[in-house]
Amino acid sequence: MKKISIIALILASLAIAGEAFIFSTQKERNSDETHSRAIKAAYRVYAPPIPDTLYLAGQRVPLNLYYVRESLDRELVSNMYYQSSTLFIIKRATRVFPTIERILKEEGVPEDMKYLCVIESGLQNATSPAGAQGYWQFMKTTGQKYGLEVNDEIDMRNDLEASTRAACRYLKDLRRRFGGWAEAAAAYNCGENGLGKRLERQQQQSYYELYLNRETQRYVYRLLAMKLILQNPTAYGYHVRRCDTYPELPYNEVTLSGKDVDLYQFAIDNGTTYKLLQTMNPWITTDTLRNKAGKSYKVRIPTKKGTEYTTLVHGKHDTSIIKSI
Repeated sequence: MKKISIIALILASLAIAGEAFIFSTQKERNSDETHSRAIKAAYRVYAPPIPDTLYLAGQRVPLNLYYVRESLDRELVSNMYYQSSTLFIIKRATRVFPTIERILKEEGVPEDMKYLCVIESGLQNATSPAGAQGYWQFMKTTGQKYGLEVNDEIDMRNDLEASTRAACRYLKDLRRRFGGWAEAAAAYNCGENGLGKRLERQQQQSYYELYLNRETQRYVYRLLAMKLILQNPTAYGYHVRRCDTYPELPYNEVTLSGKDVDLYQFAIDNGTTYKLLQTMNPWITTDTLRNKAGKSYKVRIPTKKGTEYTTLVHGKHDTSIIKSI
């Protein structure tokens, strides 16, 4: 009799546990379903809009060709849904584009070429595995060919103004050789000799008609995709307030000259820190300038309040959404 009671007690406990498990499982299932419905309600994946007509530096892109349209679509999808990278590009563009646009205009290069800088470096001083450096990703020999000083102490590939002027000279040379800006951009990526050989062997004149290596095949379409996104961010899902972008940094220029200059002390003597000296002048690659050639350089020193956020945004938050960059 006692054994039967124990068995009954065990069975009853199992029944209660089973009911609790079923209740718990059902509760979790209901919670998962609620969460799933919330995600479905909040999240949408859209195909990017593609315009009927598109130009690159005044030259019409042949979107009537299916493979041109699909290639552009691929780059739009990739960059539209690469949110962190594209968001940072939007933020940096408000700081970097004014300088690039001014120099492009002065050098007679179409403004659309600023998007080449976007796809080369993301509008920052980057270093590639192959050794390309700076905003415009110059290799050392090419940078020196177009007037950039590159040595153990100075690397002007990291100076936005100097490297942009060098890029303009290079792009104009490429355009003169190949006849169009799309072809110039492609040659910027794969090298002028490489593009020249492909044009000759395939007996074509247009970038859009060439069979190229994978990177160069996608290169101009990436440029076009970033042009479309930055010219109309909201159309591609980016709602960025003006106050969330990075402002231009005000500065004064001072002369850096002499030999064996201690740049830590130079920064202090000019009312700043070595950190900010490097930030404002990333082309300086040393902490002691030997300067054997005895050159003079213009160095940017942030203004007295040039590091205060509220000063940089003029003391107010502009919460308007950016419509175009």
